[in-house]
This record gives sequence, structure tokens and C-alpha cells, in this order.
Amino acid sequence: MGFTSANIQYLIWPAMLILLALFFFIDIQLGPIAVPLGQAISYGLSSGSGTETDAVHWLIFSEIRLPRALLAVLVGFVLGCAGASLQGLLRNPLAGPGLVGVTNCAALGAVCTLYFGWAGLVWFALPLGGIIGACISVLLIFLLAGRQGSVLNLILAGVAINAVASSFIALALNFSDNPYAMNEIVYWLLGSLSNRSLNDVAIVAPFMFVGVAILLSRGAYLDALSLGEDTAQTLGFNPVLERTFIVLAVAMSVGAAVSISGSIGFIGLVVPHLFRPMVDYQPGKLLLISGVGGSVLLLLADICVQLISVNQELKLGVVTSLVGGPFFLWMIYRMRNEIQ
Repeated sequence: MGFTSANIQYLIWPAMLILLALFFFIDIQLGPIAVPLGQAISYGLSSGSGTETDAVHWLIFSEIRLPRALLAVLVGFVLGCAGASLQGLLRNPLAGPGLVGVTNCAALGAVCTLYFGWAGLVWFALPLGGIIGACISVLLIFLLAGRQGSVLNLILAGVAINAVASSFIALALNFSDNPYAMNEIVYWLLGSLSNRSLNDVAIVAPFMFVGVAILLSRGAYLDALSLGEDTAQTLGFNPVLERTFIVLAVAMSVGAAVSISGSIGFIGLVVPHLFRPMVDYQPGKLLLISGVGGSVLLLLADICVQLISVNQELKLGVVTSLVGGPFFLWMIYRMRNEIQ
């Protein structure tokens, strides 16, 4: 008896949840210092009742390793879900937060808050800058590629948006006379989850949760849209309103993610392609599994970063690009007849 599509759908969820828990457990244990999790957590739950060594272990766990693993889960989920949403909305398998410029523009918005010193004025300046940058990029996509834009138009629009955003980021680097600000800008270019605390997680998590909740609620519209915009409208959906919801949700969630992690590319492009056949190519069903898949993939990438790096940590965005770049080239090669 062979595996049917229905069987695969039933099996994929337990497998992904097991991988998510396993990689999360591995990620919170990695580091230059061995930390006994049981003792560290017991110290935290007992409100400081323990030895000085237990206190150090709890500090490492709660302020370094736990925030890093949580951010890998949250950022990966956002990028995977946003990628699936954009591919469903534009009805284009090459759409993704990085390819169409959302990630780069969100990074530019965050860089502007750092360059002009706004990030130190109010707590929400950094995520707000990322959200505004992401929102501008999505609006530019519709202006340049159009609602029914072809694959070629989408790629050209994405290249143009990425080029403009990259040039402004380079301009900020060129005129930055503050070494600290320059290092922070480079951080956004390379992408990383290190040196973040639970306070940082608390700042961006609400924006991510709201954005993802909106995207997941639009699954029925994406399913209807796959049959054509006229069909979706006949089924009672307002295309303009639905499109606005998705655009704002992608901008909010991806902007918040990039403002805390920097530019981490290709997660939103690769993950939906891996799971699309497993959900019978239904855009609505693809959203949640792509989010979980994004979390699993980013946790795995972060584990590889910490295992590979010895003296100086390899940046997470570099690893995802090394994996996603060849995958994207393979997709272009496979679809070469469609984009001529």
C-alpha cells in the first residue's frame, strides 16, 4: 500500500512538530559553556534559591540561549508564512519576502532608525521602521509588476526594489561616522539571532503575532484566488480589502522580524515549495505548515551556525543564502520556459 496525499498530510504534522521540539531543545543547549538545563531552570523557578554557579547558568540560559531559540522559531515562522502568503496572493511561485524586496526594504527601514538615532528614543522605533520599509516595498511591487504581473515582471520589480534598498543601505554605511552605528548596519545586512534578550523578543513578538494571525485568517481567500480573481469575487470576497489585509500583515510581520534579526533570505522562498505538494497545492493549507517549516529550517540553520563557527560566529543570513541561492537557481532553470 503506497502513500497517498492524504496519508502524507496526516504524517507531516507529527513529523514537523517533533523536529521543531528536537531542534529547539538542541539549540538552547549549544554554546561555549555547558549549562545543565535542569539546574538552571530550577534556579529560575525557585526565585534565586541556589548556588552562584546556578545563577550564572540561569543567566546564560534566560538571557542568551532561550531568546535566541525563541527568535529562530518566531522569525522562521513569519518568513515561511509570509512567503506562502505572497506566493498565493501574486499566484507566483517565485514570490518571497527576500526576492521581491520586502526583506531588504525592512532592513533599510531598521537601518534608518539606527542611522538617525531614532531607535534609542522610543522602544517601538526599530520595529516600526522595519514595518514601514516592508510596507513600502509591497506597495512598489503592485505598482511595478501589477496585480496580474508575470513572472518576469515580478523578478524585474524585485531586482529594482532590492537594488534601490541596497543602495540606500550602502549610502548609510558610507556616511556613517559612528563605528557603533556602522557595526549595527552591517549586522542588518548579514542577519543574526545572537546578542538578543527576552526584552527584544517581547518588543517584536506582538507585531509578529498580529501579522501572522491576519495571514492565517486569509487562507480561504487564497484558496478562492487560486481559481481566479473573478471567481474569488463571486464567492463573496472583496479582492481590494483582502489584498490590503495581506499586504499590511506581511509588512507588519516581516518588518518586525527583520528589525530584530536582520536580513535572513530565502526562507520564505524555499519552505513553501517544499510543502506545497504535501497539501495538494492548496494555498490556504500551505500557510501554517510553511510557518512551522520555516521555524524548523531556521532552527537547523542556527544550530549549524553554532556548530561550524569556532573563533568568529558565521552569520545566519550567510548560511540561509548559501542554501537558498542554489535552490533559487534550480527553480529558475526548471521554470525557464515559463519566464521567456
